[in-house]
Amino acid sequence: MCNMQRRLGKWAVVASAALLAVAGTTAAGPPEATAAITATVNGSTTYQPIDGFGFSEHFGRADIMRGSQGLPAQKQREILDLLLNRTTGAGLSILRLGIDSGIQPTDPGGPNATPEYVWDRQDKGQVWLAQQARAYGVTRFYADAWTAPGYMKTNGTDANGGTLCGLSGATCASGDWRRAYANFLVQYAKFYGQEGIGITDLGFTNEPDWTATYDSMRLTPAQAVEFTKVLGPIAHSAGYKVACCDSFGWNQQKSYTSAIEADATARNLVATHTGHTYASRVDGPLPTRKRTWMSEWSPDGTAWNENWDDGSGYDGFTVAAAVHDALTKGNTSGYVYWYGASVGATRGLIQMDGANYRVSKRLWAIANYSRFVRPGATRIAATSPDADLRLSAFRNTDGTLTVVALNAGTGAQQVSYRLQNTGITTGTATPYLTNGSNSMAGQAAVPVSGGALTATVPARSLVTYTIKR
Repeated sequence: MCNMQRRLGKWAVVASAALLAVAGTTAAGPPEATAAITATVNGSTTYQPIDGFGFSEHFGRADIMRGSQGLPAQKQREILDLLLNRTTGAGLSILRLGIDSGIQPTDPGGPNATPEYVWDRQDKGQVWLAQQARAYGVTRFYADAWTAPGYMKTNGTDANGGTLCGLSGATCASGDWRRAYANFLVQYAKFYGQEGIGITDLGFTNEPDWTATYDSMRLTPAQAVEFTKVLGPIAHSAGYKVACCDSFGWNQQKSYTSAIEADATARNLVATHTGHTYASRVDGPLPTRKRTWMSEWSPDGTAWNENWDDGSGYDGFTVAAAVHDALTKGNTSGYVYWYGASVGATRGLIQMDGANYRVSKRLWAIANYSRFVRPGATRIAATSPDADLRLSAFRNTDGTLTVVALNAGTGAQQVSYRLQNTGITTGTATPYLTNGSNSMAGQAAVPVSGGALTATVPARSLVTYTIKR
């Protein structure tokens, strides 16, 4: 989505200013930990595989990051490091690319005419960004279209909805554009291939249940199924996975996923089910055994915000809670935030402002997950007797264990973590702390002995433990 003032589904997390001050002060000493509790991490209970965490720079933001509004090269590199560096930044591993009508902006003469594709090798800065991301080790590139070109639609324009001509209920004098649109999408991916970027996932719709004044296209669940059966074989033969349907809300996406799952052909053509969380938040898994991604969200809000926990509903704590819910309630394999870096009153992770930039705690809220929970990891069971201590745990392919603890309580919590069936009985756990005073600050290592470790999670804080034998 683009117009952030029209976002729905604001997530509110209320915390008093006085409580925030207590949690963030050091002069009076940290609040005393409440009675110790025992949490269990159990490697014998497994959930979803992890594809990664990501962001987008659609609608010209990639060009701004590259310097079109005065950002110098050194600060471009600093922003890239913040988003993509696995040692000092978030280590994000998915880049979502926005497809617009740019490779064929005018009607070539009908759906059966020879295509007249054009390629500027820039794509509003997205090619440069993808190449930069690849250099940091990113291999997952999700190219997703907000709309078919206007001449392929019932309303004749890229914006304001309309439906792809040729789908059920969408008859146009210009003819049936379904196959031409499928070929258009695949050609876009092929152009990226020419630039050394292997598109892995290809989507044909963004928020098909929302009519926007910018690029948008309406599709019912039945129409999404219908087009999947056109695009799927063409995309698969070219080596691309199909993702669908990036609905405006998680509950709304369930209707699209259910329709695809109910059709034997479409079911086998969609590799990943994608949904946003503006209209409705993650409250459970999508109705499929295929992989699922929370593929776009940033909180509603009216101003740039760098705070961790101020009760605004668009602070860092809010984002951390949203990521936790997507992973543990939705069993999502991917989590793709909206803008990594944008301008003005953005709810992005970073604000670009001419030659300067600013960093929000929202970045570190995601980074506490994305830097340490790597592609290929598997989520395993993590349980706590305290509802305010929100736990998730992951086994990485290199044998490390990552445990993420979000303390929503107003007091520090001492926790004894029992590591069952993890293969780790002795070793060390290195904590990384994010709260009002810290941004993924490394803490003193904690020993693991007898398959357990004990540590304290400060109030209203996010701590990631990376555990090694």
